[in-house]
Amino acid sequence: MDKFLLLHEKCKSSRAPQVLIIGLDSSGKTTLLTHLLTGQPMATSPTIGFNVGTLDLDKKHSLTLWDVGGQKALRNNWKYYLDEVQALVFVVDSTDKERLPEAAKALKHILTDKVEGVPLMVLANKKDLPNSMTIREIANQLNLPALQDRRWEIQACSAHRGLDSTRLLLLSAR
Repeated sequence: MDKFLLLHEKCKSSRAPQVLIIGLDSSGKTTLLTHLLTGQPMATSPTIGFNVGTLDLDKKHSLTLWDVGGQKALRNNWKYYLDEVQALVFVVDSTDKERLPEAAKALKHILTDKVEGVPLMVLANKKDLPNSMTIREIANQLNLPALQDRRWEIQACSAHRGLDSTRLLLLSAR
């Protein structure tokens, strides 16, 4: 997780670092955000627009988390959330093999010059469900090894259970 030390430096500024959580619809972005902010899973509905919340890491540091809708019609709006982002979190449904090429295309599209140097965290969500793919399979399908000019990390998680993803985000921010 030391690849994300830059985010820690940003935490020292007076404004909370902005973290953008994106991915295809039904990948678990809103469930992840809700669990991070409340500590419990909650029923969610498809996000039209965005959800935002502040995650307090400790008494001095916090993150502003933006969860943006992932429906195909909304993906062109992702670019409007990139201006001051210090980290990208791309959530993938690790049980949805059929949509992984679509996720790869969406990720490639968002990794523009506008976010050059911004660290990328890929969360392979729904690892607790049967038939979930390995992080190696997902990394290869998303062509992550080709991202040699960007710091990136991939981790399996369960946004519904929350424990892994909470720990993951906290560690990446420190």
